[in-house]
Amino acid sequence: MGSVRVKVDGKEVELNTELSLALALMEKGFYVPHVCYNTGLTPIQSCDTCIVEVNGKLVRSCAIKAVEGMSINVNSPRALNARKTAVSRILRYHKLYCTICENNNGDCELHEAVIKLNINSQKYVDKGYALDDTGPFYTYDPSQCILCGRCVEACQDFAVNEVIWIDWNLNPPRVVWDNGNPIGNSSCVNCGTCVTVCPVNALMEKSMLGEAGFFTWINKDLKRKAIEAIGKAEDNFSLLMTFSELESKARETQIKRTKTVCTYCGVGCSFEVWTKGRKILKIEPKPESPANGILTCVKGKFGWDFVNSPDRLTKPLIREGDKFREATWEEAISLISRKFKEIKEKYGPDAIGVIASDKMSNEEAYLAQKFARAVLGTNNVDNSARYCQAPATVGLWRTVGFGADSGTIRDIESADLIVVIGHNTTESHPVIGSKVKRAKKIRGAKIAVIDVRRHEIAEWADLFIKSKPGNDAIILAGVAKYILDNGWEDKEFIRNRVNGFEKFKESIEGFNLDYVESVTGVPKEQIIKLAELIHNAKNVVVLWGMGITQHVNGADTSTMISNLLLLTGNYGRPGTGAYPMRGHNNVQGVSDFGCLPNYFPGYQKFEEGVIKKFEENWKAKLNEKPGLQIPQMIEGVLEGKIHGLYIIGEDTVMVDCGTPLTRKALEEADFVVVQDMFMTETAKLADVVLPVASNLEKDGTFVNTERRIQRFYKAMEPIGEAKADWEIIQMIANAMGANWNYKHPSDIMDEVAKLCPIFSGVTYAKLEGFNSLLWPVYEERDTPLLYTEKFETPDGKAIMYPLEIEPVEMRDEIHKITLNSGRVLEHFHVGNMTRRVAGLTGRVPETFVEVSKELAQKYSINTGDLIMVKSKFGGEIRARALVTDRVQGDEIFIPLYASDPSKGVNILTAPIIDKGSGTPGYKDTPVIIERLQEGSKTDNPLPTYNWRYHTKERKKQIGIQVEEKWKREEFKPLTD
Repeated sequence: MGSVRVKVDGKEVELNTELSLALALMEKGFYVPHVCYNTGLTPIQSCDTCIVEVNGKLVRSCAIKAVEGMSINVNSPRALNARKTAVSRILRYHKLYCTICENNNGDCELHEAVIKLNINSQKYVDKGYALDDTGPFYTYDPSQCILCGRCVEACQDFAVNEVIWIDWNLNPPRVVWDNGNPIGNSSCVNCGTCVTVCPVNALMEKSMLGEAGFFTWINKDLKRKAIEAIGKAEDNFSLLMTFSELESKARETQIKRTKTVCTYCGVGCSFEVWTKGRKILKIEPKPESPANGILTCVKGKFGWDFVNSPDRLTKPLIREGDKFREATWEEAISLISRKFKEIKEKYGPDAIGVIASDKMSNEEAYLAQKFARAVLGTNNVDNSARYCQAPATVGLWRTVGFGADSGTIRDIESADLIVVIGHNTTESHPVIGSKVKRAKKIRGAKIAVIDVRRHEIAEWADLFIKSKPGNDAIILAGVAKYILDNGWEDKEFIRNRVNGFEKFKESIEGFNLDYVESVTGVPKEQIIKLAELIHNAKNVVVLWGMGITQHVNGADTSTMISNLLLLTGNYGRPGTGAYPMRGHNNVQGVSDFGCLPNYFPGYQKFEEGVIKKFEENWKAKLNEKPGLQIPQMIEGVLEGKIHGLYIIGEDTVMVDCGTPLTRKALEEADFVVVQDMFMTETAKLADVVLPVASNLEKDGTFVNTERRIQRFYKAMEPIGEAKADWEIIQMIANAMGANWNYKHPSDIMDEVAKLCPIFSGVTYAKLEGFNSLLWPVYEERDTPLLYTEKFETPDGKAIMYPLEIEPVEMRDEIHKITLNSGRVLEHFHVGNMTRRVAGLTGRVPETFVEVSKELAQKYSINTGDLIMVKSKFGGEIRARALVTDRVQGDEIFIPLYASDPSKGVNILTAPIIDKGSGTPGYKDTPVIIERLQEGSKTDNPLPTYNWRYHTKERKKQIGIQVEEKWKREEFKPLTD
């Protein structure tokens, strides 16, 4: 930490030079108001409340840092008068009724400033604008808006959704959505970042209204009368402010603030969840949140109603005939133990399979695989990374050693060129999408996108390459060949840090521009442009998602991505590297902690020393034969080899390829146990269903896409008789003869640290609060950036892995259309959680089929028409059409979100497997379509108030245009 010696109010003080002067002064005990300043944003300089005197001049302390020898007067008459004037000016636009205000929770900077500056009156002027409560999740009250601009800065330059701005030409000015749209009919994606940073109650979560305070529950009419009564005390409201401060303190007894980590995607956003009993009042991200800072997406900010859904399972259920009956835990555990023992004795331990969820904690994943290996005696344990992320892992294992992101989100932000392949960043990983957009908007980074679909991040790209499904590896090979032909490879990096260069070079010899263009349809000029972008960039990162991994050549394409990064020396330095975007919140961690059929926890191989170590610690004889992957387990049931399945938190029926076949397998299995929060399609086929706690109802850790380990804490007790997964696994294990005695997840993590070198330095103490660690974690350090000195290979050198790449064509003369699938912003995966959030289903209520304009014309399809999609492999679904230009040519898109099980996209897919990873080729599905019924205007499957219809109405700008504010007489700057 840098520091300098300065004089503050005549005394010599040492100030931190890494903080703004305002924060550095406050760190030393000097109070400086900072109403428009938020540490998660850049200084806006719009309110003048932080003015201090520096070397005789009045300056805004939020926008400068301490310099050696400064003379600072915080409490000089000039500085105090300027700050009081600034706050009084704000109070012309903000009515103080703090005791009945939902924002009076000890963190209102304006409330604090009024009290500490001893301001006792205000001259409030009503702006005359109506409350906007048209959106599903938050309200905007212009009468309370202080025009600080925090919300605009957050939306324009941090979330970079560019929805809101301040119209300084209005009288009086106000915050505007798009071109003046109401919130509910605007391009707002409801990320909630504006609400998070609002310092007052102008922007409020609807879930807070009437709940956050002892007096906020009063009805609107009574509240209005109370506000009018408070207004009569304008001459001196010091007594009222004192009372409101006491009431604010008292709120701490009814509002619990708990640090947690988001349960949706792999970004790993952390935040506080505010609860009152079981009521979830709001999600509050913090500037210190390591992955997201102040950012959230609509699901992380507002998508938590599922926790209190009436659909939650609350008691164990046992099947009797075609129905379930409630049972005690003792009865259910006893039955499970007896059945698993019978199968094991009759068919052997490898007749049972364990399928783990990517939403369970690291500690629970560790126990799941320990149960499989040490209690059941099988390595048949896998997780749903097999459905999406395994190909990326394999590609990185082949080339650099660790199957994970090689750096952090900060490296993505700081890259000169961000290449996005097969990944709808802003909808699949919205917070990372915001950071990619910010890198371009604020810092001028370049973006290149290769995708079959023109989604939002493609609109931001400097280069968009429309690829044919499954041909990305050929495009990348063409880029690599062009780089080599021009001698642009990083020769020194290859010479010192890479093996296999000559064989790789030979393997792509035939991928010249003409060949690549003829096979992929990508113009050679675009191949050249991408090669030039890579060559001219100092630092390059590549992000990729299921548009790469869910093809039959997913592992090879992931390998080619890593090869290209090695060829150009883009590993081991800040702002470089490979970033497979992990889909679920703990898809990385569940694999890291051992739920793989061919690795022990910490990616330790089935070697004699490793096996012996685990046998000694677990006091069990272990099976040395690698187990089955999930698709092999399903196949094994149908072949009579697998007789029992233990499925923990995974809706296998809906997410596995070929839903009808998976359903048939679960129906035929001798005994199926499902552990889940809801009666999913998979749970409906179980023999025993066990109710589990949500992540707000337990403690544990997750690993995000960066390899970042973070703690989450219990915010409330489990609903009904639900239990944490780790408790249930331990109960079953002990019923089968184990002698486990874990009292808390920290006990499990301590065991992991002893057995796994890459987690040897992990402790719960080091992960306290918002602290995090990026594996490998050793006693003395963690590892944010991999491969700075060596790769994770025997000799420390990376391997350029030669490939035999052939064009993939699954279509035939009948099935000429290719089906693509993926996530939509408002829902997560098939929707088992988000479907239970009214505000989300209101935005995207049903599954739709996105049809290109070319296909729409060919088949006479209009938006709202009911169409049938029939797969080459036999399945069919029926849904409403949505004609867009996001898809082109002979391609359609169907969301993973299934508003009804009959519309699940995996009804259409088939078990065609990527040989390198065992992942199904979900996106290699040829189909035919047929128009069944004409729709009306009301049959549009995507409501016209959805944000996607309004993006062209957005207003792009940098910052809040504060200069326009200062031009107005009432906002004339108070600085010298």
